Amino acid sequence: MSRLKLIVPVAVALGGMLVCVPLSFGKPEYTKQTKKACTVCHVDAQKKPKELKEAGKYFQEHKNLDGYTEKK
Repeated sequence: MSRLKLIVPVAVALGGMLVCVPLSFGKPEYTKQTKKACTVCHVDAQKKPKELKEAGKYFQEHKNLDGYTEKK
């Protein structure tokens, strides 16, 4: 019974964390891969939800920025 008193709250807390943690798709590896700052793809890197610029939408589709040309 004493084990159950410990296991149940821990399981509930872990389950709650897994459900409540927002998914993040932008990763630091992307900046290393592209050698560009976050603001190249994101309108405001600190704002949530993150809005994507044209470069970000291109990266989302192609998983790289090879071939992307900035429209002026």
